[in-house]
Amino acid sequence: MVFSMSLTDEQVATQKWAHEFAEKEIRPVAPQYDESEEFPWPVVEKAREVGLYGLEYFQMAGSDESGLTSAIVNEEMTWGCAGITLAIFGTGLALAGLAGTGTPEQFGKWAPKMFTKDDGSTALGAFCVTEPGAGSDVSSLRTRAEKVEGGWLLNGRKCFITNGGIADVHVVVATVDPSLGHKGQATFLVPPGTPGIAGGKKERKLGIRASHTADVVLEDCFVPDECLLGGEDNLNRKMESAKTGTSVRKSGALSTFEATRPIVGSQALGIARAAFEFSRDYAKERVAFGKPIISNQGIAFKLADMATEIECARLLVWRAAWMGRAGVPFRQAEGSMSKLKAGEVAVKVTDEAIQILGGYGYVKDYPVEKWHRDSKIYTIFEGTSEIQRLVISRALAAVAS
Repeated sequence: MVFSMSLTDEQVATQKWAHEFAEKEIRPVAPQYDESEEFPWPVVEKAREVGLYGLEYFQMAGSDESGLTSAIVNEEMTWGCAGITLAIFGTGLALAGLAGTGTPEQFGKWAPKMFTKDDGSTALGAFCVTEPGAGSDVSSLRTRAEKVEGGWLLNGRKCFITNGGIADVHVVVATVDPSLGHKGQATFLVPPGTPGIAGGKKERKLGIRASHTADVVLEDCFVPDECLLGGEDNLNRKMESAKTGTSVRKSGALSTFEATRPIVGSQALGIARAAFEFSRDYAKERVAFGKPIISNQGIAFKLADMATEIECARLLVWRAAWMGRAGVPFRQAEGSMSKLKAGEVAVKVTDEAIQILGGYGYVKDYPVEKWHRDSKIYTIFEGTSEIQRLVISRALAAVAS
């Protein structure tokens, strides 16, 4: 078999499809939504119309044997705007939580409801993990799930939740047995219209301002037994194994984030590429001291380093995406490596883009300051850079032993 890193004709066509949508539908309105912080419903509706939003899209991307389709699409879309892209694809995290912990029957029933309401209009999903006192430390979640007749009562408060409160379907990670840490947690699906769940404060953010981020409050929120993802027998087996010290399975939250980190990395890549391309083109046109500033070594070397770092990050992202699809274990935390590298590259590249543009890079008339603001979240959410380094170092220690 000949080794090739070329994209297939189908992947190239998909890449062009996503890029054209980003160029025509996302970029022109990105400044508007960045300024207003409103949820970009019209763009999400257009994405649904063309097939970029919906269960069918995620099934198509998931069927790609290489695992690269989702990474390719996410890079192109965030090239347009990260905030709007998160508005379009934020439901995918809830879908991943459902797929990772639910039964096939639960997935078949609830996955379509994350995208389409009963009346045929657009729906959203939200994955609810982070709490005011438990972000990176998911073992400290204080949201409780109490077994009652016929189901479960959920009580607690989640924060920094994408689509929180405006989603139709919320996937909530809660603690059943606090003594077991993350192994004593379970994942629950809260159906549309369930009493006891409400959106709280909407956050005003530095970047990704088109993406809705808010608290989710649960007060005696009752969900029936069928909404315990994976079922009660599976939960009991998991907790019994944890009590006897034989459990090795990660919690639903940890396994979901592990699977999605390469996709998060691909989004950071899109921001970095947008900033690099804009600053490169600016450097070709901007004349100082009688010549384009790209002729100056100080600028040229910046651009060379930016391009190199983007390519390095993309290789890590693509490898991790392929490993995840092929079922190759992340023995050295390759998923975390990809997210760590891509997030930090995005921050560095956008910072250098501002420097290349000088004063123009600092004003809103030019898009690089927005890309810099958008990039920072990629070193924070779904595991900070520090947590990624912790995950990687622990994996390396395990390999060494």
